[in-house]
Amino acid sequence: MYRIFFLCVLRWLPTEWVHHVALASLRLFMALFGGLARRVLRSSEPKLAVDALGLHFAHPVGLAAGFDKNATAYEALAALGFGFVEVGTVTGQAQPGNPKPRLFRLPADRALINRMGFNNLGASVVATHLTRRRSVPIGVNIGKTKVVSEEDAASDYVHSTRLLGPLADYLVVNVSSPNTPGLRNLQTVELLRPLLSSVKAELAKISPRRPLLVKIAPDLDDADIDAIADLALELELDGIIATNTTISRAGLQSSAAQVEACGAGGLSGAILKARSLEVLKRLYAKVGRRLTLISVGGIETADDAWARLCAGASLVQIYTGFVYRGPLVVWSLQRGLSRLLRASKFRTIAEAVGSESTP
Repeated sequence: MYRIFFLCVLRWLPTEWVHHVALASLRLFMALFGGLARRVLRSSEPKLAVDALGLHFAHPVGLAAGFDKNATAYEALAALGFGFVEVGTVTGQAQPGNPKPRLFRLPADRALINRMGFNNLGASVVATHLTRRRSVPIGVNIGKTKVVSEEDAASDYVHSTRLLGPLADYLVVNVSSPNTPGLRNLQTVELLRPLLSSVKAELAKISPRRPLLVKIAPDLDDADIDAIADLALELELDGIIATNTTISRAGLQSSAAQVEACGAGGLSGAILKARSLEVLKRLYAKVGRRLTLISVGGIETADDAWARLCAGASLVQIYTGFVYRGPLVVWSLQRGLSRLLRASKFRTIAEAVGSESTP
């Protein structure tokens, strides 16, 4: 039903407008049917539970950052069945993001291109939305304010950490979006080490046990992936999220004219499946279970999620798959994972993690 509705109606409407309507609808849905939805759509099967980052997850499927930028709908999203929700990306200062239009669909590829540019209300406002009332773990993804120079980036992230760290179940340093000029430069170890060290020191003032992760791009070469993995171990981070959107346009089925009309931005969706899995396997080979790995990029089905878990991810996230498959996708993924688990040699999802990779 949702697929028919998407093909006949949603795909013809402005993408960002639909996103805002969806957020408003989710809040209304929560007010009217939240309790019922929780009982029907959220997993209560103990074998799907995962303990990671010092937190308990009812199942391993979460929502990636970018959907609930200002932390206004995370409880409604939890009611849809997500095992955890990552809000943001939030910057130290409020900013409108890049000029519109800036979000585009490529239905033939089940993909999105976005150049949103971290549009958000800023850390101080988002902090007021993050109440202690939550039914699933809530991660907070922080990024660099566009007007802040590269030299002042660390202090900008520290400012966001100071405001949002106390309210996050885990904190993510995003240095991998292609839509803030110069941001991906911060993935170089020479710049990333002082930035992460500063954020970690600030977070330690709040709580020595607050998990800290870094989110990386799929466009890094193998040497850079290895260097970031080594740095994460050196700094005793808690995990890595792999991967963000890609600037590559290789392998798309959409016409060159359609892709060109979308313009610059990060590409997400099914096209990222192979590369995100490849990056995950490389990370797990380097860090094993010493770090928590969260895999995101091209996950649409339970088979996709299962492959990431077996490759070393303790948790997975979806975003574009949620857009294209609709509000029952998490329910479907939970049922699919249960089926795959029953057909496997494992008693629990946790036992499957890393089973097909060698650290």
